[in-house]
Amino acid sequence: MITHMKNDSWVPSRVVILGGSGFVGCAVAEWLIKQTVEVLSISSKEVDLLKHDAKQKLIDLLYPSDTLILVSAIAPVKNAEMLEQNIRMARAVSDAIQSRPVNHLLYVSSDAVYGDFDRPINEQTYTGPGSLHGVMHLARELILSEAAKETPFGIVRPTLVYGPNDPHNGYGPNMFRRRLASDQPIFLFGKGEEKRDHIYVDDVGEIIGRMSVRCSKGILNAVTGNVLSFHDIANLVVSNFQTDMDIDYRPRSGPMPHNGYRAFDAAAITKAFPDFSFTDIFEGLRKCYEMDPAIN
Repeated sequence: MITHMKNDSWVPSRVVILGGSGFVGCAVAEWLIKQTVEVLSISSKEVDLLKHDAKQKLIDLLYPSDTLILVSAIAPVKNAEMLEQNIRMARAVSDAIQSRPVNHLLYVSSDAVYGDFDRPINEQTYTGPGSLHGVMHLARELILSEAAKETPFGIVRPTLVYGPNDPHNGYGPNMFRRRLASDQPIFLFGKGEEKRDHIYVDDVGEIIGRMSVRCSKGILNAVTGNVLSFHDIANLVVSNFQTDMDIDYRPRSGPMPHNGYRAFDAAAITKAFPDFSFTDIFEGLRKCYEMDPAIN
């Protein structure tokens, strides 16, 4: 759950986004700019969080009145080296804000910090990551929480994010769209029966943006509360492309991820932002197709 430290009339003097040129970072920046909030978007070209001078560069650019959002990560984490790199990145930010405290700190984490459950997950569900990716995000949450001290600190944990320009091309809506766009059939593992929650990238950007303009602290899962099977999503993507291409089914090489079910309770978002509305997945997939059907 989150607590808003400011009312609707408050506007942050500036929001600094580390990783602002990335998939989610761009969505946050775009939403904030539409609200006429000043945004400083920082990419690895301006500040490489793995370089020895990262701490000093951050100290030099940060003001005490800033809201700082850390989105930047090397993901998904697949090995110990990537885990160590991400920890170093968080340490650079941690060291900087201990020397130059900011007004508000937000970290964009992941639902991977939770284990597997046969019931909907909420913000009170205990963490128990089953992957290095989840371990990374949980470790960074703890590192930043310790560094924040008295600074209001918010954590956003998105579930599977889809939308145009996704760089990961993970199994699901993004990969399905791209395969059809390149005249390749969609493939599903097993029967594609596992059910997951997918959230449109602009919705994630808005949730993070709203937390920044309300100076929110605490934990909020960026989830829709709805689940669909990968089979159903594949059929929706096929209907977007208006193609009769068949879906290929491939045998599984291992156990079904998350035991085939990973659902979330979105009540905390409704409570925090009563006027917020999610992009329905039918509408989200249509937007993806219309924005760039040839590439995305």
